[in-house]
Amino acid sequence: MYVPTRGESSRACRVCAPIVVCFIFVGVKIPDLLNGKGPIFSFEFFPPKTPQGEQSLFETIARLRELSPAFVSVTCGAGGAIRDQTVAWVTRIKHEIGIEAMAHLTCVGSTADQLAAELDQLHANGIENVLALRGDPPRDQPNFQRPAGGFGFAAELVAFIRARGYPFALGGAGYPEGHLDCRDLDRDLAYLKAKVDAGLEFIITQLFFDSADYFAFVNRARAAGIHLAIIPGIMPITNRRQIERMAIMCGARIPEGLRAQLAAAGDDDAATRTIGIEHALAQCRDLLAHGAPGIHFYTLNQSPATRSILAELRR
Repeated sequence: MYVPTRGESSRACRVCAPIVVCFIFVGVKIPDLLNGKGPIFSFEFFPPKTPQGEQSLFETIARLRELSPAFVSVTCGAGGAIRDQTVAWVTRIKHEIGIEAMAHLTCVGSTADQLAAELDQLHANGIENVLALRGDPPRDQPNFQRPAGGFGFAAELVAFIRARGYPFALGGAGYPEGHLDCRDLDRDLAYLKAKVDAGLEFIITQLFFDSADYFAFVNRARAAGIHLAIIPGIMPITNRRQIERMAIMCGARIPEGLRAQLAAAGDDDAATRTIGIEHALAQCRDLLAHGAPGIHFYTLNQSPATRSILAELRR
């Protein structure tokens, strides 16, 4: 089992090729980062499906390293797919690239024993941060179904992790516009409160395009007794059709003014990217100016838009 020690030491990482030398170091828990000075910035990626995608993603993350992100997170795919790759990638990011990494963990398709085995592996590999989620059902399954021997709600997963004594810093998802399966904002907030009561330590929101939705969400959360840091999730728009699909999948509203701008750009990809970057930059500035603790960028495994926005924010 990996036992963290202070400083750095060089040894082979078991999820990497044997000839690769990885730097094993004591990481930082996200709540501690949030207690530091100034806002934090983080990126989200998903495990690629091909060797070419792996090489491209590794190069993307390596380029983003120079921006000194507080952490990066790695998803586990719709339906809980590619879980093993999630473990491998967070380990590789942390110990090869040298960036703190957080693993997504979902209830979908796994028994409690399987989830425990995955948590054991994350702990053994020195991962300290986990985002505990219910997860999305597979594409061929319209509604979420509780796995036999598993969990149906993220709050149950959080309680399970805490009951087993794992030392992870646990994050959870928040939905400024309500979860796609629960558009009743009060009821959705009650689910969030249950997760917090079970042991969450920070919250990252679903993507949104109107900062007013985030501020209203934070106000509702505070009124409900939720006082954790709530990190807004931002997805820079780089492709009109892609973002329209994402908005539908996530239940996010595209403001009419932004929609009109994108429609006017038509199939001009360069114009769409400019509009998307300008909108995301304005959002980030507004969010940070009014107290957001940082920004979590949904990158879709691409770096140019995020690099551009973060460079402007740090001027």
